[in-house]
Order: sequence, then structure tokens, then C-alpha cells
Amino acid sequence: MDIKNSVIFFELIINTVRKKYSIYQNNITTSNNFIKKIKPTMKLPGKTRFIVLIASIILLQSCTKAAEGTNAAPPAPELPVYTVITSPATTYQEFPTALEGKNNVEIRSQVDGYLDRIYVEEGAYVRAGQPLFKIDSRSYGEQMNMAQANLQVANANIQKARVEVDRLQPLVAAKVVSDVQLKTAKANYEAAVAAASQARASVGNARINVGFTTITAPISGYIGRIPYKKGSLISRTDVNPLTLLSDISEIYAYFSLSELDFIAFQNKYPGATLEEKLKNMPMVDLVIADNSTYPEKGRLSIVDGQFDKTTGAISVRAVFPNANGTLRTGNTGRVRMPQLISNAVVIPQESTFEIQDKTYVYVMDKDKKVMGRPIKISGKTDSYYFISEGLAPGEKIVYTGIGNLKDGASIRPKNISSDSLLKAKPL
Repeated sequence: MDIKNSVIFFELIINTVRKKYSIYQNNITTSNNFIKKIKPTMKLPGKTRFIVLIASIILLQSCTKAAEGTNAAPPAPELPVYTVITSPATTYQEFPTALEGKNNVEIRSQVDGYLDRIYVEEGAYVRAGQPLFKIDSRSYGEQMNMAQANLQVANANIQKARVEVDRLQPLVAAKVVSDVQLKTAKANYEAAVAAASQARASVGNARINVGFTTITAPISGYIGRIPYKKGSLISRTDVNPLTLLSDISEIYAYFSLSELDFIAFQNKYPGATLEEKLKNMPMVDLVIADNSTYPEKGRLSIVDGQFDKTTGAISVRAVFPNANGTLRTGNTGRVRMPQLISNAVVIPQESTFEIQDKTYVYVMDKDKKVMGRPIKISGKTDSYYFISEGLAPGEKIVYTGIGNLKDGASIRPKNISSDSLLKAKPL
């Protein structure tokens, strides 16, 4: 084969490769141009022609392998896979709550007058009987003085009427004067006694008013906000109280149960009456505003007598000890009611993702392909979800690394032992 025919042969091969692997057209064109540079009139020895042929074949094979390597699919990712299990577990149902002290007392004045003194600071702890406020007592002191003076006058009138009766009695006996005068004198005496009793009552009332000018704590507790200042005019009819005094030795957490939750509550716990069911119910937890759990546990104490027609819910109260005063009236939180599940379908929280308020997991089939599946969560712990719908024991789900997965994607599973996972993150 001469040089011209060899060039034609190589061009035919190169054109075939160019059509099949167009992405390497530039490389192949370079080889083509190289061959064209060989002049047809050149005469090459047989060994040289053989070497050119071998080099061209090697060049074509390398282009073919490069093209095949470029079009090959990337390997499937290796991802940890968790086998769904069932296990006895305790989950919690949470209800938003508003906290109130055991006693919340509005402190109001029972007399009108100017606020003379404030003995306490906002937020201070006071004991029952401790003075809180002082109303100007001068006018009430004068009223008491006047009442006492009137009592003295009434007592003097009694003495005067008694003397008149004593004077007339012997005269009536001697028939010197008519007995009508004696009867009149006795009536005057009784009127004087009644007037004295009335004056005595006025003194007592005035003394009470003087006592009302010093306002004391009816219970032990914490002082709330004091909206009034010294010199403010205080009235018994004021809308705002002087302050709010809270006994928070115990805290009441009020929350609402829906009708379905209430029926489930009645069916779940033993007891012939509601009071017995409350006694048989386990203690409840309180999650406060910073998402920490209050260290003291509480107990449900009462249930409202009827459902609210507007909300369809019934009010429930849980009582928590609060000896150190950590909780205050007005705090908010969540009451956590424990629920024991005998065979809970358990999955790690890391295995889930959300789309439009729905929770999904990637389930692996027998061909090692994954598909997203919606699930329904019935409860949770810090690390796990309990599934009521969407998964069955024994199914395999992707544990972590789900961020880049799509439906139908193939994976190389790396099995994760449920025992080791539960040991690292207990239920």
C-alpha cells in the first residue's frame, strides 16, 4: 500500500470515529491534519509505513477509550441504611399553658385618700400581715375623735336621764307627781342608752377606717407592679388595684384538651370516676419558655365541668411545686403528658425531611433504589420519631445524607445496626 492509499484509508477511519465521538473532533482533526502533511510523493520504507500504521491505531483507540470513559455514569453513593424497628417507648403530648400562682390577690384600698407611703418594692416577697401601703389618715383620725366625743355626750345623757328617773320615783310613790312624768323619764333614759350605743358604733367604724389607712398583705407572696406613686389620690372605685400579690408556693398550669383527647384520656387510665382516673395518671412535665424542662413534676388536679362551645375544648389544671419561686404568674410553657406505646415504630429524626408541611423518608427497595414516602408522626423524643402511618417494621430507610437524593436514585447501602444506634442515642 503506497502513501496515498494509506492516507485515504486513515481518513476513512478518522471520519468514522469523528461521527461516533464528535466531542473529540478537535483531537481527531489534529491527527488528520498530521496525516495530510505527509506528501503523497514521499516514499517510506516498509518498516516506517508499519510504524505509522501502528501509531495511528493506538491514537484512535485512546480516543475511543476517552469517549467511553466520559459517557460512563458516576458510581452510586454509599449511604447508611437503617432498618425500621418497633420498641416499647414513652412519647409525650404537649399542650400550651399559661401559669398562675396558687393565690393571686388584688390589693385595693378600702378608704379614699392620698397615698402617703409605699413600704415595699415591686417584685419583693412579703409575708401575711406585713404593711404594704399607707393612706393619709388625718381626716379619719379626726372622724374617730368626733365619734369618741359623741360617745361621751351619749354617756352623759344616760347619766342625766338616770338621775331624772331616780328623782321622780319617790315623788310618784307619794303621789306628788303623775306617773306619766316617770314613764317619760324612763323613755328618755332608754333613748339615751340607744344613742350611746349608736355613738359607740360610730367610734368603732371610725377606728376601722383608721385601720384601713394601713394596707397590709392578706397572704404571703410576691408583689407585682405598683402603678401608683406617693401622693396619688386613691379611691375605692379605682379600676387598677394598688398591686397584685401572688402566692406562688404552688403553680397552676391551665391548658385545654380537645374532645378527642379527653375521650382518649378517659379510656386510657383506670378508675370508675374522673377523680380516680386523675390519681392513676402519671406525673406530667412542664417545658418553660427557654425549652428547658422544669425540674419539679406536676399532677393533674381538676378538669372543668363542661366543654367550651366556641372552642370545643375542656380546661384542665396541673399543679407544680414552686418552693423556690422559679415560676411566676404570667409565665408560659407547655405541659408534657407521657404516653406509653407498647410497639412503637421508631426512626431517627435525621432520616426525615419536609416538603410543604409533610414529613418524608427515603425508603430503599430490593433493587437498592430509593423513593420518598410520606409518614405520620405520633410522638417523639429528643432523637427519634414514633411513626403511626407510612412505615412498617423491617423496611429500610436512608439514615443520613439524604440532601442530594431523588426518587429512583440508586445507592450502595451501608447497614446501620439499630442496637448500636439506640445505644448511642437512647430512646
